[in-house]
Amino acid sequence: MFPLTEENKHVAQLLLSTGTCARCIFRFCGVDVHAPYKLPYKELLNELQKFLETENDELASEVPNPPPKKIRLQELEDGIDGMDNLGQNGEGKLSVIEDGSMASKNSNLNVCNVCLGILQDFCEKAFIKKVCQKVEASGFEFTNLVFSVSFPPQLSVREHAAWLLVKQEMGKQSLSLGRDDIVQLKEAYKWITHPLFSEELGVPIDGKSLFEVSVVFAHPETVEDCHFLQFPCPPNSPKAVCTVLEIECAHGAVFVAGRYNKYSRNLPQTPWIIDGERKLESSVEELISDHLLTVFKAESFNFSSSGREDVDVRTLGNGRPFAIELVNPHRIHFTSQEIKELQQRINNSSNKIQVRDLQLVTREAIGHMKEGEEEKTKTYSALIWTNKAIQRKDIEFLDDIKDLKIDQKTPLRVLHRRPLAVRTRLIHSMETHYVDEHHFRLYLKTQAGTYIKEFVHGDFGRTKPNIGSLMDVTADILELDVESVDVDWPPALDD
Repeated sequence: MFPLTEENKHVAQLLLSTGTCARCIFRFCGVDVHAPYKLPYKELLNELQKFLETENDELASEVPNPPPKKIRLQELEDGIDGMDNLGQNGEGKLSVIEDGSMASKNSNLNVCNVCLGILQDFCEKAFIKKVCQKVEASGFEFTNLVFSVSFPPQLSVREHAAWLLVKQEMGKQSLSLGRDDIVQLKEAYKWITHPLFSEELGVPIDGKSLFEVSVVFAHPETVEDCHFLQFPCPPNSPKAVCTVLEIECAHGAVFVAGRYNKYSRNLPQTPWIIDGERKLESSVEELISDHLLTVFKAESFNFSSSGREDVDVRTLGNGRPFAIELVNPHRIHFTSQEIKELQQRINNSSNKIQVRDLQLVTREAIGHMKEGEEEKTKTYSALIWTNKAIQRKDIEFLDDIKDLKIDQKTPLRVLHRRPLAVRTRLIHSMETHYVDEHHFRLYLKTQAGTYIKEFVHGDFGRTKPNIGSLMDVTADILELDVESVDVDWPPALDD
């Protein structure tokens, strides 16, 4: 059933006579039923012309006045070929022009004066196929997609001018037309193209998909050319159709989490660069992420972890939780076996680190790693030197201290990257193992965020109390290991 009524006839005839396409006429007549827009354009135009026929009127033409011979000759000189293939509705076929953008042959002869051709050739199957070919050639894995479009700014001016014309004509019939009564161009475009894209690619269009296909349209008419203050009403017929500036495919980030052990005392967690100069050849971050970038075919990554250890500190026990955001990955589907094999590949590539519990996680799940971070506890093992000779009895009292509250002013060694502040931390428990008269090993369970090295040597009095002040000696730390990070995430996996 044709969607227009006798009430729409005058407006439809007026718009068609000024060079407006059939689909834009439907929009300005408030047709919000999807089906009519989805008809092939040639068929739709024929139906509209039949509707507007009367015994005394000639058949309405979408372009009332053909362009002068001079213009046609100029167009041929400019390489616009197509007088031979022009159909009744002015509809041409798509071509890829020299700069790689897509345009429509012949459409410039009767391009819609409102949508600049967007709802003409760019809704037809030929164009959809070309976009889908680019999507398939991009190499992304996807099971659904989001489709977005960006239109030239000139369309807003043209649409407003057309609305003023229709509003004026309807006012003569004591009818009103608000801007909200017009079907938005983007809505109409999606009504037409979404089913075609879904059919061609074999996947549903889903607004929550992480995979996005975006099409950006452009038009040679500049904003200055529009002459906003003197813009004609109705809008004049454009000299050119829109072109596709770019078709871009992008996938939302995916996240991989796990735990790592660090066995080297000469390996930073992240690249160590000072004054633009790299100090060490690798890092924990790179030893893990390089493999993930390759396998997921991602463009870049962001690394985060539950705290960090110094370059000379090992991380032992069940490891430190980490998460890696992989940006714009082309591959996203992996079996659990493939993830295990990836973990094994990372572990076989270096004896400096090992990874466990590697798994895909959601963005929301990463929050568990950071939740209540300062309330979490960490366990350390430190080898301590004292300037004075000590006996076993000189260190035993440390075993009895529980929940020792200390105040730590920002350590001198990190003052260049951390704000100056005094932070209160808890030493929950300590256990000592005597080694010799100048050495003992101290096992500590502390609040996360405690600076252990400074707790041992005092950092020139910036951490109070400290091991040196408690024992009345000068103390220093020779080795430090992280024994455990008590964060119950990510979930442990069976080997």
